Amino acid sequence: MIPPHPSPTIECISAVTLVIRDMQRAVGFYRSLGFSIRYGGAEASFTSLVAGPAYLNLITQPAYQPRSQWGRIIFYVSDVDAMYDRVVELGLQPGAPPRDAEWGERYFHLADPDGHQLSFAMRLDANTTGPDPSGD
Repeated sequence: MIPPHPSPTIECISAVTLVIRDMQRAVGFYRSLGFSIRYGGAEASFTSLVAGPAYLNLITQPAYQPRSQWGRIIFYVSDVDAMYDRVVELGLQPGAPPRDAEWGERYFHLADPDGHQLSFAMRLDANTTGPDPSGD
């Protein structure tokens, strides 16, 4: 008798694919944030960007209209405050400055040119007790 296969487990997210309207604009936006191109580029209809060990894919559909409240992609970065400074220097408008969350991350949110919600975050170290109750 053949033994049953163990149940497979989900190991990680390999890639997230976003539908965008203008590849040149989207590639410029993501490259300005520090993503590098693995495949495709500004003139392609499909582009894959490196996001640590995973990928952020972009696919062109010029008539695409993003839905509100579709969700959010969270990218861990080495320094969330430096990333925020970079975003502001690029003239982009994050939702609010970085803040410490009670779940142990420091983060801020930003929308891409097609309205996709992005969050840039980093884990707080084990000695961090969470947000300052005074709000400072």
